Amino acid sequence: MSILKSSKLATQNNSNVHVPATVGKKRKMMDMERSSQEAGTASPVKRPRVQFDPAIETRLLPRSSDEGQSTEKSSALVREEIRRAIQRHTSGVDSEAYTRVRKMFVIDPRTRDSDESNYPPTPMSMIRHLMGLLSNISLLDSSCSSLVHAVLSSEWLGRDESYLKVFVRFLGNLSAAQSVYLRSVLKMLVNYLGEIPRGTGRLPGYPAINNGEIYERVHMALRYIIQLLPAGSGTLSPILSGQFPSETDSAMANVSYTRNLIRIIEYAPELRAEILALITEKLVKIDVQIQVDMEDFEDEVGQGILENLSRPIDFEASEDKDGSDNESVMGDDDSTDLPIQRLKTVKENIRKIDSMIDNLFEFYSPPFAHGTDDEKNSALDLLISHFESIILPTYRSRHTQFLLFHFSQCSTDLVERFAATCIHIIFSKSQPAITRQSAAAYIGSFVARGKHISPRVVRDVFDMLGENLDSHRAQHEKSCRGPDLHRYGPFYATVQALLYIFCFRWRDLTTASEDGAENDDLDLEDVNFPPSVKEFLHRAIYSKLNPLKVCSPAIVSEFARIAHHLRFIYVYPLLESNKRLRVSSFRSITTLSDPRFTIVERETRAGNNGSQQLDAYFPFDPYQLPQSRRWLEGDYVEWRGIPGLDDDGDDSDSVAEDQDADGFDDDEPTATDEED
Repeated sequence: MSILKSSKLATQNNSNVHVPATVGKKRKMMDMERSSQEAGTASPVKRPRVQFDPAIETRLLPRSSDEGQSTEKSSALVREEIRRAIQRHTSGVDSEAYTRVRKMFVIDPRTRDSDESNYPPTPMSMIRHLMGLLSNISLLDSSCSSLVHAVLSSEWLGRDESYLKVFVRFLGNLSAAQSVYLRSVLKMLVNYLGEIPRGTGRLPGYPAINNGEIYERVHMALRYIIQLLPAGSGTLSPILSGQFPSETDSAMANVSYTRNLIRIIEYAPELRAEILALITEKLVKIDVQIQVDMEDFEDEVGQGILENLSRPIDFEASEDKDGSDNESVMGDDDSTDLPIQRLKTVKENIRKIDSMIDNLFEFYSPPFAHGTDDEKNSALDLLISHFESIILPTYRSRHTQFLLFHFSQCSTDLVERFAATCIHIIFSKSQPAITRQSAAAYIGSFVARGKHISPRVVRDVFDMLGENLDSHRAQHEKSCRGPDLHRYGPFYATVQALLYIFCFRWRDLTTASEDGAENDDLDLEDVNFPPSVKEFLHRAIYSKLNPLKVCSPAIVSEFARIAHHLRFIYVYPLLESNKRLRVSSFRSITTLSDPRFTIVERETRAGNNGSQQLDAYFPFDPYQLPQSRRWLEGDYVEWRGIPGLDDDGDDSDSVAEDQDADGFDDDEPTATDEED
């Protein structure tokens, strides 16, 4: 047998050998233990159970709709998704993606909802979606108005500079490419020019933005749009008017809005006249309301109101500051008593108009202080225009007109221009009688009270009014049956203006003043008046029109005292005879008038049976608003006592007791026969 065959046979024999199972199993386990020991690990059969260490704290981190910066979508991807979402929405296929985009701008960034779908998107996601909308601006037609208005209503003022710049670009491009949204964009911006809504400019994760910075951001957006679309100012103008806070809104709202309107003039000068006219109109409404409300209070209360209102309004005040402009100007008194509430309202309105007028003084001041003659004339033209169209036709405006009183006194030429405006209105028969009467009150008060009005201008105005008075008297005296305010109103208003001018500026009407003598050096023994001054006034007073019966008793009484003392004219007999005529009833309003005329009569309101008395309304009686009166320092002719009359405390009653039958003291020259 060969070796190969022997080996094969041996192998076959060995394979038939039976190995017990227990021996094989035991050997296998020994091999596994040996290999396990060599690897340094425990046997799988004996491995212990897994246990947790209780000292270790475990947390579940909240998820946002975006998993983090690592999972943020790229700008290109977002832009493409927005394009497809808008197209599918406008084509009517579906609006699911469009709604998701809109929802990003609807969610309040202050929200911290456990629902991931309502969790605010990250700042990076917001800016990329806004840039995506900016890239697809041409697709945002009227069918996408819900998305556009969601963006306009979103919180943008409190975000960072990078988002702000993109948002402003979006507003400008949207207004230019889709003009249907221009009005909505401008209205949204203008809404932030008044009192800032609570919480604006305060977003989680961003530094707080104060009110002043918010206004800056709004103006940046408005400026960008107006520069991009010059015709946009035509759309902006009616919005500015419609959004102006009402008279019942807070002082903060009105003052802030006024200051921001004036700021708009810097980058939209074409709106200058309209904006200033709008502010003037609002001022006059508040002004008149103050006068109506003040009539309900006594003199002492009215003066106390002004004395306690020296606190200016901080229009950039943060909402975190203690107190609020909306708090009661009376303090913490929550009384519901009606008079108390009215008093609070008056105080609030006075603070309101005081700050608003102060803003206008600041605006108009530079051209008059440093401008060229053309700039001064242009500014005065604007003031006169508003005077003729807004102030003059308004009954009992009390403060707004002082813009003219102050700035028209900056030079003799400006004084003459304003005086000529009033005189032209008085002489114009095409003007309503009530307007001519009001113009007479303005010129009389202006000339009497303006400290920078030269004696020459005083005499010129007095002469022009006198000539017109003489002409009016000659025209109507023949048909006149007696004093009649309704028929001859401009005549009586002109007489009253002359009487008022005489009381304050009689020194400038003397012959000595014509010769250039100083008023303060006049000797009463040598006081004389030009014949023309005395003659036309005498003819008017003793005419059938009987102006002393119709003019305000306070003015007539003061004129009678001074004219008698200066031996100008004697009218006491006429005043006595007028007492036997019917006397109309009056109401004392004693508001902010001059101390010389503390009892101010007013014309009876419409509805009574024909008042025949002129209102003692002189528009430039002393200005007492606490904050803005600083502009008028040095502008007034103060009341000056008359030597020998006021120094001795004389009044008309004591003078009348010492008069003889001719009307003068025995040691004084008697009046002419004509005067008697």
